Amino acid sequence: MSRIPRGLAAAAALSMSVLSGLAQADATPLKIGVITFLSGPAAGPFGVPAKNSSDLVSEALNQGKQAPGYGTKGFGGRPLELIYVDEAGGPTKVVTELRNLVSRHEVDLIIGVISSGDCLAAAPVAEELKKFTVLFDCATNRVFEEGSYKYVFRTTTMATQENVAAARYIAENFPTLKTFSGINPNYAWGQDAWSDFTESNKILSPKAEIATNVTPKLGAGQYGAEISALLGSNAGIIQNSLWGGDLEAYILQANPRGLLKKTPNIIICGETVLERMPGQIPDGTIIGARGPNGPFAPATELNRWFQKTFRDRYKIGPNYAAYHMASAFFGVKAAWEKAQAQNKGEQPSIDQVIAAFEHMKFEAPSGTVDMALGKGHQAVQHVPYGTVRVVDGKPTLINVKYYPPEQISPPDGVKSVDWIRSGFKRK
Repeated sequence: MSRIPRGLAAAAALSMSVLSGLAQADATPLKIGVITFLSGPAAGPFGVPAKNSSDLVSEALNQGKQAPGYGTKGFGGRPLELIYVDEAGGPTKVVTELRNLVSRHEVDLIIGVISSGDCLAAAPVAEELKKFTVLFDCATNRVFEEGSYKYVFRTTTMATQENVAAARYIAENFPTLKTFSGINPNYAWGQDAWSDFTESNKILSPKAEIATNVTPKLGAGQYGAEISALLGSNAGIIQNSLWGGDLEAYILQANPRGLLKKTPNIIICGETVLERMPGQIPDGTIIGARGPNGPFAPATELNRWFQKTFRDRYKIGPNYAAYHMASAFFGVKAAWEKAQAQNKGEQPSIDQVIAAFEHMKFEAPSGTVDMALGKGHQAVQHVPYGTVRVVDGKPTLINVKYYPPEQISPPDGVKSVDWIRSGFKRK
């Protein structure tokens, strides 16, 4: 075996020393601004579980060798430092807070938000500021159907996928359905949800007619008039896109009047109430989790770790808001380290991370996430639904059906409503 000349050996040693120094210099904390509800009616069911998830996942990643499949520390060796912002207050406040995260805190990355109204306001501002931003939960399909972004991604499903899946579940389980009603909050998410559900029913359940749709203000809290209208509609099912504190208030007010027992509700965001309100969910209620999250999540090593670690720490299982937050962190980590590998082990630039993230597939506690829409910026996953059966006082899920992305997602570049009206054509 030939010997390495002393000069080359010395140069190699010097090179390794320099690279080691660079690696140490690049191990400065990566500042991440996290926007989620920390106060108000959406905090308990959504914002706090999401924060708990970001705390848990970031700490595990900083320690390394904890989350299965993600053994390296931080993002490519860089430790994560979180700066939290309360989403409560509406879109104008969220935009102000986003600008502050960039200008005052000089964050490297933003992960947020929950409300679709906040989502629509935040995305163009993040793009204007050229700040890498991952939308972790908000669902309106308008983000990537009405805009094109370089710096903005969303690592979870959107309203179209969830409501087309809901319509498919109803068509399969209520084949003689004559009428249906809806309760949808009067802003982007609720409007998109009702549009996608009703347009899908025209194709899948063409004989079913709309009885009524009530559209309470987001955060209304009182639903007496809406419950009366839904009871009077005598519909076969009720499509329900309420979420968070609004959903919990509706259930508490509807149950004494027998609405949920009289008419099955298919609750798009219903998974969050299973552990928080176990005695309030009657047999026949249909539950979604905005993707394969919570009780619908796959039996993978990563999910088992997430479920156990979260429950041990917080004494309750992670709901879909917690899963969505985890997906955002694992997605960025996967993209970061893919870009780092392509950069021969050196820390990548944000542009390199963005390029690696586009059209990427990565593993999260909810299973495989495929960044297949929005020119590689919008995720797709299976979307499941199941029907509640109360066993020993606890709601369990039966008749669970998973709908694959190709059945519930428009082709990239095609608007959801046009795809649905085409009869779900793929070409």
